Amino acid sequence: MKEQFDALVEQLLSCDIFLGQATELLERSMIQRALVRSGGKQSAASKALGIHRNTLQRKMLEYKLGTSRPRRKSAARAILLKKRASA
Repeated sequence: MKEQFDALVEQLLSCDIFLGQATELLERSMIQRALVRSGGKQSAASKALGIHRNTLQRKMLEYKLGTSRPRRKSAARAILLKKRASA
């Protein structure tokens, strides 16, 4: 496994892929595969990846993967915004 990973690192360096790009490729790929393995269940995928479910959802939005739940406004915030709009 280590030899394969070292070969991958060499290949990325020889293709002039920067660390940020490599990190994004690895994260995106691991998230996609974890979601496939878990049948799309975010909780199971986040456990397999060793990250919090909220982190997984944030990264899914960042990488435009699957259907992550959009963040909802709290009820109190929604009421406040409605009052401001009507004032």
